[in-house]
Amino acid sequence: MKAELIAVGTEILTGQIVNTNAQFLSEKMAELGIDVYFQTAVGDNEERLLSVIDIAAKRSDLVILCGGLGPTEDDLTKQTLAKYLGKKLVFDSQASQKLDDFFSTRPQYARTPNNERQAQLVEGSIPIQNVTGLAVGGLIEADGVRYVVLPGPPSELKPMVNENLVPLLSQDHKRLYSRVLRFFGIGESQLVTVLSDLIDEQTDPTIAPYAKTGEVTLRLSTKATSEAEAIARLEGFESQILSVKTLEGKALKELCYGYGDDNSLAQTVVNLLKEKGKTLTAAESLTAGLFQSSIADISGASQVFAGGFVTYSLSEKAKMLGIAKEDLEGHGVVSAFTAEKMAEQARLLVGSDFAISLTGVAGPDELEGQPVGTVFIGLASEKSVTSIKVVIGGRSRADVRYIATLHAFNLVRQALLSDEILV
Repeated sequence: MKAELIAVGTEILTGQIVNTNAQFLSEKMAELGIDVYFQTAVGDNEERLLSVIDIAAKRSDLVILCGGLGPTEDDLTKQTLAKYLGKKLVFDSQASQKLDDFFSTRPQYARTPNNERQAQLVEGSIPIQNVTGLAVGGLIEADGVRYVVLPGPPSELKPMVNENLVPLLSQDHKRLYSRVLRFFGIGESQLVTVLSDLIDEQTDPTIAPYAKTGEVTLRLSTKATSEAEAIARLEGFESQILSVKTLEGKALKELCYGYGDDNSLAQTVVNLLKEKGKTLTAAESLTAGLFQSSIADISGASQVFAGGFVTYSLSEKAKMLGIAKEDLEGHGVVSAFTAEKMAEQARLLVGSDFAISLTGVAGPDELEGQPVGTVFIGLASEKSVTSIKVVIGGRSRADVRYIATLHAFNLVRQALLSDEILV
């Protein structure tokens, strides 16, 4: 089924309000397996609204009109749709009773003849009752096209859709089921390149890549009549994807760290630390506490993280972490040596199983001859200390710092998943 959304209201076109209904309705239609192909906004003008309805009726199976159901003269949606369909407006008894009840209990409000329009709907429509407002909505089918009329205020529209419209549209439709895979350590362009065969041949399930700062997600979607059918189909498709190798020869399985829109590398690492009964601390320079703040954002983080260090200057690295100042000066603060010593000393001072450290150049200027975006990340355990060098190019200062923390979390994640764990 092809759907089209029409937002009615001059205030949308003038920028006075944002059409958030379009996003909400598109998500709801996607969940029902209904494809939204077009979204249109039109002002409170009968002639223009008639033309938009006519265009929609010729190319869509479902036309949803939002807004213009109020009592004022510029609320034209129901009247215009009735004119287009060659039908009259009739009163809905339940909506009329709601008007009576509203004004009988609120004598401070004067009831005027135009209020009655809110209880009207196009003749032959199935009423869609308004839980939080007075304007009744409706669904009517004519010449193979379904038309839905809804009020504009989201506080009214959303309950009507969730409680009444969704059940009406759910009949005889497959639902859309999705699964989000999250990747770190590969860019969107390479991910799309190595998956090009699957993307070119996709029908159902489908793949939709999304680039985020420092990472990439893939949304896998399928239409199915049951959740069990969808899970089986998505799992098979996921297995195909994760077995594909990168241009460097790594299986994508190694780079996929989790699932879901709301998951994160920080959440994944905290969950792994809890699962394995390990603890973590951190010593941060260029990120200035961003890594530790990301941990603290997660509920239950205190089980695995007792505290850490922010040592921005060379002198504070020496004083707080007990690293010889002459060694820091000799090797430079932007170095593998400094990253490893920061991690090693932080772990010893806190007594944790792991310690991570970050030092580098966030910008905008070079430091110690190292270009902007150069980052060293140290990882220490009871058995060993190691470090990696990352070059984050073409990014803002904020992005360099944020992406550096992602690399740090990923380093801890890899250690926790290693067959030969460092502790």
